[in-house]
Amino acid sequence: MQQAQALLKDVFGFDGFRSGQEEIVRSVIAGEDVLAIMPTGGGKSLCFQLPAILGEGVTLVISPLIALMRDQVAGLQAAGVEAGAITSANSEEENDAVTAAVRQGRIKLLYLAPERLSSYVTKSLLRDANVKLIAVDEAHCVSQWGHDFRPDYLRIGELRQFLNVPLAAFTATADEETRGEIVERLFQGKPPTSFLKGFDRPNIHLAFAPKNKPRQQILDFAATRRGQCGITYCATRAKTEGLAKALRDEKHNACHYHGAMDPTERREVERRFNSEDDLIVVATIAFGMGVDKPDIRWVAHADLPKSVEGYYQEIGRAGRDGARAEAYTLYGQEDIRLRRAQIDEGLAPYERKESDHGRLNALLGIAEAQGCRRQLLLGYFGEDASPCGNCDLCENPPETFDGTDAARKALSAVLRTEERFGAGHIADVLTGKMTDKIQQFGHDALPTFGVGSEHSAQQWQMIIRQLMGHDFLRPDPSRHGALRITLKAHPLLKGQDTVSLRKEVLQRQPRSPKVRALVPDEDAPLFSALKAKRRFLAEAASLPAYIVFNDRTLIEMAKRRPASLDEMASIQGVGAKKLEKYGQEFLLVINGDTPKLHPTRAKLAISSAGALFDRLEVAQSELTRGENGIEKPLSCPTSMLAKLAKSKPQSLSAIERLIGEKRAERFGEAFLEHIRQDV
Repeated sequence: MQQAQALLKDVFGFDGFRSGQEEIVRSVIAGEDVLAIMPTGGGKSLCFQLPAILGEGVTLVISPLIALMRDQVAGLQAAGVEAGAITSANSEEENDAVTAAVRQGRIKLLYLAPERLSSYVTKSLLRDANVKLIAVDEAHCVSQWGHDFRPDYLRIGELRQFLNVPLAAFTATADEETRGEIVERLFQGKPPTSFLKGFDRPNIHLAFAPKNKPRQQILDFAATRRGQCGITYCATRAKTEGLAKALRDEKHNACHYHGAMDPTERREVERRFNSEDDLIVVATIAFGMGVDKPDIRWVAHADLPKSVEGYYQEIGRAGRDGARAEAYTLYGQEDIRLRRAQIDEGLAPYERKESDHGRLNALLGIAEAQGCRRQLLLGYFGEDASPCGNCDLCENPPETFDGTDAARKALSAVLRTEERFGAGHIADVLTGKMTDKIQQFGHDALPTFGVGSEHSAQQWQMIIRQLMGHDFLRPDPSRHGALRITLKAHPLLKGQDTVSLRKEVLQRQPRSPKVRALVPDEDAPLFSALKAKRRFLAEAASLPAYIVFNDRTLIEMAKRRPASLDEMASIQGVGAKKLEKYGQEFLLVINGDTPKLHPTRAKLAISSAGALFDRLEVAQSELTRGENGIEKPLSCPTSMLAKLAKSKPQSLSAIERLIGEKRAERFGEAFLEHIRQDV
């Protein structure tokens, strides 16, 4: 693993592994079959990329989306790694060039979509390509009932047998049921070495808010985060277009994205999102699974997601660089009604529908939580956690009240109206409001008519929404969304259970989460200048901006203000290739004019050899004319000093073998003294 540690810094610019990465990398290097469940943004790709660089032959990466493959290939190439992808988005010439590179043994990582695995040409290429490992990204796509099912993933198990090589599968969200399917379909039922790593993303601030003029709530949220890159998810295609226009009307850089768009238009949105620092994409869930952009600063949901897994996957697209990020979710009765109907009207068997209702219940539990949201989220995935201090409820604990009496009144009204009406009509019954519908059905004669006059109709709507969130009430699709009572509500009705509800002042516009600056005020001007330099370099090279450096790396530069390439090399995310290519450019932004290093010396900046090289150079300059200063000038070429700094010979004879007898006679003792100080 010593070599892996060295490559981690040299290629990727990281001083150490993230939590869980090292053990997974060790197992992959050992040739074991591996299943790794890791949080979105937790560094899954490095767990197969690093072993691929270390090992012989080709690592075949099966990935679900072209955008994801393109981004990972671009990132690897920028770090100096030979990688390629064969995709339908490439020209014929580009695919031919990658194929030729594979046959010539120059490619370390080859990316393919699962749909290509059925091709005879692909199988022929892979048979001859010296494939040593199959890495499967987004492995949950193999699950028949997973939220991103891709039938072509089912061919991977056959390919593994055909190539007879180890397989490593990675995903961010997989409950026990989905994990079982992955093992069955990809590993033919033979249990792999499994890693279930922490699901926590502590850098993401979590917040929910009940809908109250939801478009304005999203506009207010975006207004206080102007200039930051974000995604807003909507439940319908029409809403993505309308909300994107509303954002543009407010002078935001925004566009929409959904599955019905022309493929060329979708690709243009993907291109813009990767290259523009401040773009907001308003999208359906068709957008996102292939997004590998590390510095998305926020994800907002204009509508409630489908499940906890969906919510976790979608908010996980924010802050993948580890810097501060936000997740803001709106929800209301209509969302609950829509999501319940989608489950009930689907084609899944009854057992699966009940399971999906359970997943939605878990998300509603987080939405209607009275304590730390992150505790509930992690608890769903089987993790214990303390209050996080980084969610809206930790910061502003909600007021609660004993809602048992109010809940019984609402449930009784639903029963006495024969479970045939929605929340609005139930609120009218409880407040004693005489409407045409109440007169038509004679509901003014019910014992529950007017029994809830202590609350307004709007407050009853809030109470009913919370009861739906607690799964005491469900909309019935067979009755056009009319509310019906669940089995869970029976103990409450019978006086055998109680419920605590949240107080909410619905007349006041809910506050959007406060803005959390990425850098302190004193670092903000430099951070902006570094982002501008990044954008300029990225556009010049036709690369996404984050391929140059991500936000977290620029934040560290702004904070630490490195004054030399050696100091720049210690910044997280600055590897050898990027230091050589971009280091001097960013030093100029930070410090103004700085002395340029000889290229050979600059390459040593990524390691401790740089400082030793400088000391050897000083020692040499002091002895150029000998100890008495009158001898014939003598010096070592820069490349020779670099070899000494890197190899650190421990004896005069070893030094002599590197620099020759004459130079060793003049410089050997001095060089050896400095080398021994460095060991």
